[in-house]
Amino acid sequence: MDATLAARRIDAEWTRSIEPSLQAYIRIPNKSPLFDPAWESNGHMDRAAALLVDWCRSQPLRGLSVELIRLPGRTPLIYVEVPGSAPGRVLLYGHFDKQPEFTGWQPGLDPWTPVMRDGKLYGRGGADDGYALYSSLLAIRMLQEQGVPHAGCVILIEGSEESGSVDLPAYVEHLADRLGTPELVICLDAECGDYERFWLTTSLRGNLVGTLAVEILTEGVHSGMGTGIAPSAFRVLRGLLDRLENVHTGDIALEALHVPTPPARLAEARAAAAALGAAVAGKLPFAPGVRPVSNDPTELLLNSTWKPTLAITGAEGLPALGSAGNVLLPRVAAKLSLRLPPTLDATRAAATLKAALERDPPYGARVTFEVGSSLAGWDAPPLAPWLAEAIDAGSQHYFGRPALAMGTGGSIPFIGMLAARYPRTQFLVTGVLGPQSNAHGPNEFLHLDAARRVTGCVSEVLAAHARRPA
Repeated sequence: MDATLAARRIDAEWTRSIEPSLQAYIRIPNKSPLFDPAWESNGHMDRAAALLVDWCRSQPLRGLSVELIRLPGRTPLIYVEVPGSAPGRVLLYGHFDKQPEFTGWQPGLDPWTPVMRDGKLYGRGGADDGYALYSSLLAIRMLQEQGVPHAGCVILIEGSEESGSVDLPAYVEHLADRLGTPELVICLDAECGDYERFWLTTSLRGNLVGTLAVEILTEGVHSGMGTGIAPSAFRVLRGLLDRLENVHTGDIALEALHVPTPPARLAEARAAAAALGAAVAGKLPFAPGVRPVSNDPTELLLNSTWKPTLAITGAEGLPALGSAGNVLLPRVAAKLSLRLPPTLDATRAAATLKAALERDPPYGARVTFEVGSSLAGWDAPPLAPWLAEAIDAGSQHYFGRPALAMGTGGSIPFIGMLAARYPRTQFLVTGVLGPQSNAHGPNEFLHLDAARRVTGCVSEVLAAHARRPA
């Protein structure tokens, strides 16, 4: 494959075709069902799917087939198939549903208005994960244009990933005969350590979400009358959280939620930390004067990829400051989001956590922990030599630097599901969610140059797959 020619063609097609379509896509507020329960009647998901399908059908690929599949009561799924000129099967994955708006967008930016600035396309869903369909199909097109053989390719773009991929298993089952058994799965929904090379994601953490509630009184009472007689619901909640997390270090106190870090993943973290240095922490928007939990970039990478961690992502029962009177609160609740080590049994972790929080409630308080979701993580199988070589070759050709690998702190439910279904399949999990790209938060952007280069790397991998040893 002529990588120089492919890079020129990729740049031209991104400018001519992909960027205008992505801008139109960003304008559509197609929030995932978890954040828009009325998604079906609102119609935004259908508008986004129709836009993407129309773009796919305009592409000049031999044998291209594009379908918008709808199972009753489920978000639609975009199914694209390109027949191969070589044996085998490759499955490429992305999603088109989006996170909600969030607050804190910079002046001149908002989630539903695409803005081009300094080589970045700002707006919700461009990087997470609208670009994936465009990059996947263009990567295949580059092979066809140069007459380079490739296996049959299927692209699945789902509409419920940001809600935990709740609809995807039904579609995978529905399409099982057509999907076959791919030798390679390519996912373009992951992070990258920087925008200077091709990054391979080798692990994903699991996610355990639930609500911890403490009830003391049947109604609020005057704080002068009640404090000193009834315990504070917030104090009881705080004490229960101490069972889970060391308040001074952030370490999870329950040993059952820890696993050893495999030596290969430790070596990857050290190599990534050596390349990234202070950028490991520098990618986050710390307030002035705030320090990360460690000055060691290797420790920070391992903390965020192989150690369990806790975030409190919501609360109930605490009035807003402007309406907070002198009242002893009857009930408080907090939403807990735990990131779990990649190889930890998520179902067992949920049971362990529920038992630890609900046992022996202080003062006989009514304490409940209701599990909302418990998703397992994923640890990649060893790379086949042909795939490892192709990943590095693609990085050298399109970025001018060798590839690097690291774990990712987030979760992609689809990957664990497919890994269980296809235990002998190779996985290439990568993406463009790099420093400050801020998926899920304000000022999300797609780094356009990195996305173009990743497109070329995917072409390189598809070409290598076609000529892999039997």
